[in-house]
Amino acid sequence: MNTSKKFHRFSREEWQELYRNGIPPLTEEELQEIKSLNDQISLQDVQDIYLPLTHLIRVYMKEYESLQVSKGLFIQSYQGVPPYVIGVAGSVAVGKSTTARLLQMMLSRLFKRRNVRLITTDGFLYPNAVLEERGIMSRKGFPESYDMERLIDFLDAVKSGKERIDIPVYSHESYDIVPDQIETIVEPDILIVEGINTLQLPANEQIYVSDFFDFSVYVDADPALIETWYLDRFGSLLDTAFRNPGNFYYPYAMGPREEAFEMAQRVWKTVNLKNLEEYILPTRSRADVILRKEEHHQIAEVFLRKY
Repeated sequence: MNTSKKFHRFSREEWQELYRNGIPPLTEEELQEIKSLNDQISLQDVQDIYLPLTHLIRVYMKEYESLQVSKGLFIQSYQGVPPYVIGVAGSVAVGKSTTARLLQMMLSRLFKRRNVRLITTDGFLYPNAVLEERGIMSRKGFPESYDMERLIDFLDAVKSGKERIDIPVYSHESYDIVPDQIETIVEPDILIVEGINTLQLPANEQIYVSDFFDFSVYVDADPALIETWYLDRFGSLLDTAFRNPGNFYYPYAMGPREEAFEMAQRVWKTVNLKNLEEYILPTRSRADVILRKEEHHQIAEVFLRKY
């Protein structure tokens, strides 16, 4: 991995030595419940990687809150501390959803009186009907397939302290936005935003989604490894979720398995890999922390932004 001089580089062993004053705030059973399909994570990973990471986030949060108080004193008008927003980015199938859910659980238990919420940017995809109308259904997941203006408006409302904010709901069963269904976010103290596009620049805009982030994590791995994980997950879904007649991929689950995998490989090459190389990887250097995975989802290195 080619990293610039703006990152400190730590091996797994070096990183785990940075914070040893805690025990995992969850059980093995809880960990298995929150992990994504085919992701591999253990309590040892929590101990070695995520305990130091949550301690680092706590350090950043203390500085953030101190700055907000100091600004209030300076302008002689204390307005309260805006919600702390954490972004989690990375490729499809790299395991970023597991990272986001794990951070939510650990931060909820570290800050017992804080409201820690998690959203994914899937809900800000345009409905399939809109994508079809615009002729970009084959580019679903690319920047132009997201309603970035709505996502930015949502984050602005969060930072402005709006009490209740409604956001769309996305279904991985129907592969579409669910009509007339919303999720309501109520006064979060900490908001985790997970998605492939969280560090990207929206088209024709001069505002990054990451401009609203106070801390960000990029989950990284070699594209060839991610392809393997993507296809492994696809195979598991063929045997389970895709067998639901209401699932978008149901026809592939019922047809020849070889044809289904040929389709999945085409999707990886023409959509997911292209999106990764052209739009996701170029944003990696915007993250505060990069978690570098190797085989079996093992986090081997951690990169911490210097400035």
